[in-house]
Amino acid sequence: MAHAVHAPRVNNNDDTVTVVRIAVAVGDFVRPGDLILEVETEKAAIAVEAEQDGHVLLVRGREGDTFAVGDVVVWLGDTPDEAVPEPVPDLSAPDIGGRDFAADEGVTGKARLLLSQHGLAAEVVPRLGSRLTAADVQAYVAGLAPTAQGGIAQRESVQRAPAQTEALPAPADLAPLRSGERAVLATVTWQRDHAAAAFLEIEYDPRVWREHGADFARGRRLLLDPTLALMAHRLALLAAATGANGTVLEQPSPRRVRYRQVNLGFTVQARETLYLCVVERAETLDPEGFVARLGELQRRAMAHRLAPAEARGATVGFTSMARWGVLRHVPILPPYCALMVAHGDAFDGGARAVLGVTYDHRLLSGFDAVRLLRLLADPARDIPNPRL
Repeated sequence: MAHAVHAPRVNNNDDTVTVVRIAVAVGDFVRPGDLILEVETEKAAIAVEAEQDGHVLLVRGREGDTFAVGDVVVWLGDTPDEAVPEPVPDLSAPDIGGRDFAADEGVTGKARLLLSQHGLAAEVVPRLGSRLTAADVQAYVAGLAPTAQGGIAQRESVQRAPAQTEALPAPADLAPLRSGERAVLATVTWQRDHAAAAFLEIEYDPRVWREHGADFARGRRLLLDPTLALMAHRLALLAAATGANGTVLEQPSPRRVRYRQVNLGFTVQARETLYLCVVERAETLDPEGFVARLGELQRRAMAHRLAPAEARGATVGFTSMARWGVLRHVPILPPYCALMVAHGDAFDGGARAVLGVTYDHRLLSGFDAVRLLRLLADPARDIPNPRL
C-alpha cells in the first residue's frame, strides 16, 4: 500500500511551505525517523521524517518549489514497484457558489470560504502551488476593482501581475537567497515587525572569566578554551532564574510567554554562512555537559551538517565577535526571543571588555537587562532562585 508524505503546516497563518531540501530519491528505502524533507516559511523551518518503513515511489517537485499545506510531496510504498495512487477528491467538501468543490480536491478550506465570500469560481483564480490557497484568493481579489454595488468585478480569466522589483541605483544581477540568507532575513524581519528592540552594554573585567575558563580546562584536560561556552551556560541559568526566557504574542490578544525550558542559541560563522546552533534544555545540563554539547554543535555547523532541529527553537541567544577583534556590536534578536547577549574582545591591555544585550522592551526593562549582564559578568556571583 502506498503512503503519502504531505507538506506540513509550520505556522498557523501560512498556507504554503517552501521545500529547501529533498533528502531522498526514487528507489531509496527509508525507516521511521529518516529525514525526507526540510521545508520552511518566512518564520520557521521544520524537518519532515518518515513515520514508517517504505520505498520512495515518487518525489514531486524540486528544492525551492512551493507547496500548499497538505499537498503530497513524496509517495512511499511497501514495495519498490508499487503504483502511485491517483488523487482522491474530498467527497465531504461542500458545494459553494454553485461550483462542485467535491470535484476539486486542490482547494484549501480557507480558500473555499473566501471564494464564497467574494462570489468567485476557483478556476478563474491563479494558484501559486498545486492547490488553491487563501493567499492565492487574497492576491487575486486585491488586484480587482470594486463594482458600483460594492462587490468584486469577476473576470473570465486573469493573469497575476508580476512582482515589481525595487528600484536599484545601478544595473545589477538578481539571484535567489540561499537557505542561510533566508534564515537571516527571517530573523531581521521578525525584529523589525514585532520586537521593541533596545540595546545597552556594561564594562567588566574579563580576567575573572579567563581564569575561570582556564581552571575549568585544566581540571578536565581540555584542549580548547571553554570560556565562551561557560558564559553561555551561565546565561541559560540566568534566563531561567530571572524571567528573561520568554517573548510576547500579539495575536489574538497580547500575552506574555514564559518558556518552560531554555534553548540556548549560540552563533557560529562557517565561512559565508551564519548559523545559530541551539542547545535544548540548556538549564538542565551541568557545565561539562553543556560545553560538550555546544562543541559538538559547533563542529557540525563548521562542516555544514547541522540538522534542522539543531538550528531552530532558540529562546535566548549568545553571540561573540571577539575572534575578529570587535570590541562591541549590536546583535539582532532571534524570532520569539527577548534576549541576545553580545560578547566582544578585551581592550586596555586585556583588563576591560564590554558585554552588551539586545532585549525586547515589551517584556524586559532596562533594569532587567542590566541586572542580568552584571550577574553574567562575574561567574562567582550567586544565581537567584529559578522562576521557571
